[in-house]
Amino acid sequence: FTGNGPCEVNSVQKSEHEKNLEHSKKRSRPLLLRPVSGPAKKKMKLRGTKDLSVATVGKYGTLQEFSFFDKVRRVLKSQEVYENFLRCIALFNQELVSGSELLQLVTPFLGKFPELFAQFKSFLGVKELSFASPLSDRSGDGMSREIDYASCKRIGSSYRALPKTYQQPKCSGRTAICKEVLNDTWVSFPSWSEDSTFVSSKKTPYEEQLHRCEDERFELDVVLETNLATIRVLESVQKKLSRLTQEDQEKFRLDDCLGGTSEVIQRRAIYRIYGDKAPEIIESLKKNPVTAVPVVLKRLKAKEEEWREAQQGFNKIWREQYEKAYLKSLDHQAVNFKQNDTKALRSKSLLNEIESVYDEHQEQHSEGRSSSTNEPHLIFIYEDKQILEDAASLISYYVKRQPTIQKEDQATIRQIVHHFIPELFFSQPPEHGISEESTDEDRENHQGQNLDTPELRKKHVPGPPSSPLEAKATFCDVTAAEPHNTLDDVYSLFFVNNNWYFFLRLHQTLCSRLLKIYRQAQKQLLEYRTEKEREKLLCEGRKEKTNDPAMELRLKQPSEVELEEYYPAFLDMVRSLLDGNIDPTQYEDTLREMFTIHAYIGFTMDKLVQNIVRQLHHLVSDDICLKVVELYLNERKRGAAGGNLSSRCVRAAKETSYQWKAERCMADENCFKVMFLQRKGQVIMTIELLDTEETQTEDPVEVQ
Repeated sequence: FTGNGPCEVNSVQKSEHEKNLEHSKKRSRPLLLRPVSGPAKKKMKLRGTKDLSVATVGKYGTLQEFSFFDKVRRVLKSQEVYENFLRCIALFNQELVSGSELLQLVTPFLGKFPELFAQFKSFLGVKELSFASPLSDRSGDGMSREIDYASCKRIGSSYRALPKTYQQPKCSGRTAICKEVLNDTWVSFPSWSEDSTFVSSKKTPYEEQLHRCEDERFELDVVLETNLATIRVLESVQKKLSRLTQEDQEKFRLDDCLGGTSEVIQRRAIYRIYGDKAPEIIESLKKNPVTAVPVVLKRLKAKEEEWREAQQGFNKIWREQYEKAYLKSLDHQAVNFKQNDTKALRSKSLLNEIESVYDEHQEQHSEGRSSSTNEPHLIFIYEDKQILEDAASLISYYVKRQPTIQKEDQATIRQIVHHFIPELFFSQPPEHGISEESTDEDRENHQGQNLDTPELRKKHVPGPPSSPLEAKATFCDVTAAEPHNTLDDVYSLFFVNNNWYFFLRLHQTLCSRLLKIYRQAQKQLLEYRTEKEREKLLCEGRKEKTNDPAMELRLKQPSEVELEEYYPAFLDMVRSLLDGNIDPTQYEDTLREMFTIHAYIGFTMDKLVQNIVRQLHHLVSDDICLKVVELYLNERKRGAAGGNLSSRCVRAAKETSYQWKAERCMADENCFKVMFLQRKGQVIMTIELLDTEETQTEDPVEVQ
């Protein structure tokens, strides 16, 4: 007992308090997390159940600091990790680490959270350009964070339009030209790679097959090379042993590399052959190499011969797989083309396509972005009218072999594809094609089924003018109209219903694909001739022939068809496919050999022709479809279904009358306005879906 009184105790406590106060004044850096020490933490724990005033809580830090540590605790999730973070700050408070060292310590904790890391730097007083102020304190950041850019109007993949309710920040330095040219609407909204579902390097099944073959070849090569390297090492050891005396041979030992430079290669080869017994073999090679090396070497050489023979057998298998999958692996579009094409050529899909364009035009007109609603909804260009003959020949070929279609319907279909359609496209129909086909057809039929020609049916079949049989006969009268085959800026006007629209769309698809195949054949022929000319100039008379590298590697077999005959051979293959004389797989493989990666558009040619014939059968058996043609022919005689484009205004009233009659004829269906315009040797087909809800009750011509 020292006898110290209360006064002395107070003086001691006061002196200690003054020392602490002076010490805090000397230290210029901030004190982070005052309640880190043990006693302070214990006091906070005891007071947790009491109601504390704001002044009391404020002794330990500001609300911003409390919010910061609460966010850190939540993002770190683990209590142990959070306590380690607090220990780093305690080291700083105890002056054991400097501010820069503290930043290095907390980087693993806060490096993944830029906002918290920036706020932590601001507490330390670190002045950096990128962290001059916390993100939460920046002006306008709260407003921008509330904007849902995913729902904003977009342009491209990386830009979004700010909503109209967004309050633009004020800028006093802008001039009139700045306000005119600077962007205040579009903001960058990048799509990060992890948000994208597009896989740019996705392989096709055939590419996977080739890669699998390569992996198998590589694995076998590694096994063979590892075994061969081990044989060479042990052979060198055996030669070294043969030069030693018997006494030295008994003393000779091998290290872990077994005489080579690598521990792994020799061990791997031995483990592959001996399996579980490999450790004993390796130990024998180390301790008694003079006895073990010849035995192991003999076994390795035996395996070498066995695996080399197996490799030759595998090479044949791999070669077959390469030959089958090589051309298929190059074609990335054929995998999904057949499935997507089947859906796209359905009647529902074709109708939905033009209806969606119609709705878009109506919306633009209502918003004032379009001045007229009478614009065509679909436009197609026929660049080569000769393709019409090829399309007609394929259709007629398939129709002749359909027993479910009656002979008179077959004759009418041939009239459509060989006479009616060419006249619509200002093409010269064949003069003798139909009669020859009719003769061939009659020869193939039973003798008891004698049918009159369309002309005779027209003369002998009684009935009103609108009867189906007489309407069928009207297809023959198309050629009597005034020809416009060689004129420019002439047009035909044809109002059709749903079934005619489906047929015209399918017919256009067939013609466009035939034209693509034809041009690809011509392109390959031109490239081949150009290459031959170049080789001829390079060789200068030397008998050197360079083939396709794929053929040299036997990845692709030489084609049996000459390049000049590619397109006719393609048409013959389609006919064989329609007859069922060629397997679809063989058909596709042959097309790939001929047209490489461009062959995929011909894979569904048989399905396309079948759909067209199905629509044609409906056209010649449905009363409304026949009335549509009869109305067209009658209006054409009146001059209301086309003519010179320059004098169209003269026919405006007649065309309006034609439209009114067509809408009445197709009262229960959609009405499409189809125009065929010939210009510079090309034919442009435009299709417009008409709004038939508000129709006139009387013929406009009669009203006038």
